[in-house]
Amino acid sequence: MELKTNHAAPVLTDPAPTISKSRLGIHSSLLPYSQQGAPFSSKYITIPRKKPGKLDDVWSNGWLDAMKSSSPPRKKLNKDFSVEVASDDNDNAYLSWMLKHPSALNFFERITSFARNKKIAVFLDYDGTLSPIVDDPDRALMSDAMRDAVRNVAKYFPTAIISGRNRDKVYELVGLTELYYAGSHGMDIMGPVTNTDSVNSTDQQGKEVKLFQPAKEFLPMIDEVFRTLVENTKGIKGAKVENHKFCASVHYRNVDEKNWSTIAQRVHDVLKDYPRLRLTHGRKVLEVRPVIEWNKGKAVEFLLGSLGLYSRDEVLSIYIGDDRTDEDAFKVLKKKNRGYGILVSPIPKETSAFYSLREPAEVMEFLKALVSWKDQEEAN
Repeated sequence: MELKTNHAAPVLTDPAPTISKSRLGIHSSLLPYSQQGAPFSSKYITIPRKKPGKLDDVWSNGWLDAMKSSSPPRKKLNKDFSVEVASDDNDNAYLSWMLKHPSALNFFERITSFARNKKIAVFLDYDGTLSPIVDDPDRALMSDAMRDAVRNVAKYFPTAIISGRNRDKVYELVGLTELYYAGSHGMDIMGPVTNTDSVNSTDQQGKEVKLFQPAKEFLPMIDEVFRTLVENTKGIKGAKVENHKFCASVHYRNVDEKNWSTIAQRVHDVLKDYPRLRLTHGRKVLEVRPVIEWNKGKAVEFLLGSLGLYSRDEVLSIYIGDDRTDEDAFKVLKKKNRGYGILVSPIPKETSAFYSLREPAEVMEFLKALVSWKDQEEAN
């Protein structure tokens, strides 16, 4: 049964901006290098030159509050990785939240009716969206059924995975060569190339790719910070530090909550010596990232431009994600009327997403429905 709601579909009626394209099909202002090979320069990326300054401690600057608010209790998983829904999930607060962010499955016909005669672009987070959230990030594996669903979506629609993980790692986990991949929250982008592409490289699997790395100059700094974080947190039981190439992540999912202040202080003490790096909060993870104007929302805009899908009248973007870092993409789609953000969450959350899904199992159901709808469209 469809929920009753006053939530209207977005109106994508603003005139599309005039876009200048390079021979790569990429908005010229977003190219990593100009056609003449000059150093990259763009109004979309700003690298502040801040002077070092003393940071407050983790108590006064609100780090601990942010750690708790971004790390809700994890729901118990069934054997098929679906969420075991507790009875209190159906309380008034959740139902009220669903009126604002209704199920994308319940409103699937409304989504597809708006998508008719438009080109669709699909953007997906990985952890918590295509795979379950687990204690060990290395064991966050997507099922074969989910992989098939993503593969089938990519047959019809340009599809990208945008993750906080290292790009090579998420490529290894997904294993589909036909997708675009954006690692490190969009700071490391690759995708299949055509014979006309002139900016290319080769990944570890020998596949030619288009590359875009707006924070390349930060690589030595991130490596240095990663090594320091490993050394400074090795005495904290359960702590795990990962190098995602353009950001360093400190996981505290398996750290006793009474030690959260310790791990936060250790990260703080390292970060205060790097004024060109900043901290962001994810689900039980502290992420150290470059201070540049770039995030998952910017990555979506870049990918749409590189795919020639900038027209608001002709394109509908769908972004599905579960984490706080996905909000930047939700905001871009909402503010610029480019499509729908879909939050994956079994509990109410403050979000800029238009619709919601409870869990990865529902994400797979939504992707399958999208393929079935397209099959029927082409048959008619």
